[in-house]
Amino acid sequence: MSSVTAGRMGSVTAGRVRTVTVVGASLAGLYAARELRAQGFDGRLVIVGAEPHRPYDRPPLSKGFLTGGGAEDQLALADPEETAELAAEWVLGTRARALDARGRTVVLDDGRTLASDGVVIATGASARRLPGPALTGVHTLRTLDDARALRAELVRGPRRVVVIGGGFIGAETASSCVALGHDVTVVEAAPLPLAAHLGTEMAAACAGLHARGGARLLTGTGVAALRGDAPPPARGGAVTAVELSDGRLLPADVVVVGIGATPCTDWLAGSPLALDDGVLCDDGCVTALPQVVAVGDVARAGGIRAEHWTSATEQPRVAVRNLLAGHTVETLRPLPYFWSDQYGSRLQFAGRRREGDTVRIVEGAAEAVGEGGFLAVYERAGRRTAALAVDRARPFMKVRRELVAAAAQEVSEEPEASEEPTARTARPSVQV
Repeated sequence: MSSVTAGRMGSVTAGRVRTVTVVGASLAGLYAARELRAQGFDGRLVIVGAEPHRPYDRPPLSKGFLTGGGAEDQLALADPEETAELAAEWVLGTRARALDARGRTVVLDDGRTLASDGVVIATGASARRLPGPALTGVHTLRTLDDARALRAELVRGPRRVVVIGGGFIGAETASSCVALGHDVTVVEAAPLPLAAHLGTEMAAACAGLHARGGARLLTGTGVAALRGDAPPPARGGAVTAVELSDGRLLPADVVVVGIGATPCTDWLAGSPLALDDGVLCDDGCVTALPQVVAVGDVARAGGIRAEHWTSATEQPRVAVRNLLAGHTVETLRPLPYFWSDQYGSRLQFAGRRREGDTVRIVEGAAEAVGEGGFLAVYERAGRRTAALAVDRARPFMKVRRELVAAAAQEVSEEPEASEEPTARTARPSVQV
């Protein structure tokens, strides 16, 4: 018996929720569909996806898939048996265009309408692009099609690659390009990559991975323009160089733009939903319309929008429960957690670091990044708030469990803030 079938708890179709539309065939969208079936919904389930692909795993796109170490069929998040048991209607390769004023009808780009009793918004985010004309050789890396196109260029032989942005996607892509034998330069506008996440001291330590891995890292300078080979006054052609804001010119055959992502909320303009760097919803992922919930990269739950794999997998359970109940009966405050694979090392971070937190290394040494690694903990007022590990997975998981337990204790000590007397807060979970 599959997990979908085994998890069902009886039908709720007899209630008012007879049709649910999940907008976004993403990781979060798939988890929401799973939860709908596991929590007893056996009505009509429609999954809309802008891409022509069934849900797939995005993290490998900048790693094993890009270097040729993973086949496309290994990216699938659901096997044929589970897909069949979800009994969903898949509408792929079609974007949602609008949500009606009551939030009960999804309008598609092709003119079709989907009347629904409940809607799950899981449209994720799209890669930010640089302004200017489109040039051959300039890529973003967000979707499977993006990864296909970039990989096709990288297997043609040695290339001069410039990666714009030293965040997680940029660093992972640079690492993969180095592994393929390319000449790689990473350009980061901030003084240090990842400083907003890790703090200056630990960001400086992790920045050393680029040099040890064989990539050049240029910081504190932005990009003024991309140069192409089309002669003036024509614009376009193939990329030839990246012009930096300090006047330097970096020759480039391939440019990868990794400057973040924008939540996909354009289709919701004009709806009653509040939009501000995502779909605003409460800690239970419920929007201003109780029959509409949001999960994953597009959701700004409780004032926070977290573009992490764990958020996309943890939020759907609570969101679906609230959707089927018709109001917020449960909330979730997961402990942030993310990881990144760069130059043969794994970075792991958990917790909530704030400016002013102190940091100390409890295992290894910062100088050993890439050569044995280290474990660092962040503290505030005598209490641990976060942890960072480089190649120290086992001790990191122990500290992460302690952080989860402490966060759960803090939640249990808080006064009940929900207006619903039956509401409760889900405890942070650990996934290993």
